[in-house]
Amino acid sequence: VNPWLYYTLAVLLICGGLVCWLSNLFSLPGNWVLLGLVALFAFLIPEADGRGVSWMGVAILAALAAIGEIIEFAAGAAGAAKQGASRRAMLLSLVGAIIGSIIGATAGIPIPVIGSMVGALLGGSVGAFAGAYLGETWKERGHGASVAVGKAAFIGRLWGTVGKFAIGAVMLAVAVTDALFI
Repeated sequence: VNPWLYYTLAVLLICGGLVCWLSNLFSLPGNWVLLGLVALFAFLIPEADGRGVSWMGVAILAALAAIGEIIEFAAGAAGAAKQGASRRAMLLSLVGAIIGSIIGATAGIPIPVIGSMVGALLGGSVGAFAGAYLGETWKERGHGASVAVGKAAFIGRLWGTVGKFAIGAVMLAVAVTDALFI
């Protein structure tokens, strides 16, 4: 592969990977899409002349993506389940997190770069709280129990997203290193 073409495609891969990584803040499967992009890159541009993404790198990314999902699920569900959350509360918590992330990111736009990221993270957590609270109230649980489940959903979503986001950063670093330096 022509070096100019290769590095152009590698930069496009990295830009796409950055978008995938940031999409984790919106409760989207950014780590899995990043894995797909890197696997497609490895398939279309086989390793040669010291350039290319290795299939070992793709396997490492797959393992990291799975770890990120486990972290997000465990953090999100453990606290709420410990508080006795219903399935309805957990489902509405997920829906609330997605909606809250979008609203939070939009509200954070006036603050350059970091505003949307922090807004999406906090908005998703507040949305998880609201969804869990609504789910528990709908099941006719008392205010105190609904608040406890909502608080657990808030904390779980916050830490789950931070964990998945951190894993996504490691995945992006592995992809960049494999595409450009190894």
